Amino acid sequence: MLAYVIPLCMTIIGIAAILNVVRLVLGPDMPDRVLALDTLYINALALIVLFGIWLASDLFFEAALLIAVMGFVSTVAVGKHLLHGEIID
Repeated sequence: MLAYVIPLCMTIIGIAAILNVVRLVLGPDMPDRVLALDTLYINALALIVLFGIWLASDLFFEAALLIAVMGFVSTVAVGKHLLHGEIID
């Protein structure tokens, strides 16, 4: 059953990632682009986790954890830069 479901989910999340890249390039405002980038790293995270489940490897979960931490920190930094103009006060 997982042999059919995981590739289907990876395809759907891959399409969502492509749509996020389109929004990142064509977004009218900077907050739209930041939101698209945030959603893009979450989709990449989901793809990595699904690929790790598909291959039954623990290495992908550690990589997904590192990407999640870096994505959160980068989203906070960009949001702070957009609000105040500086990242470090």
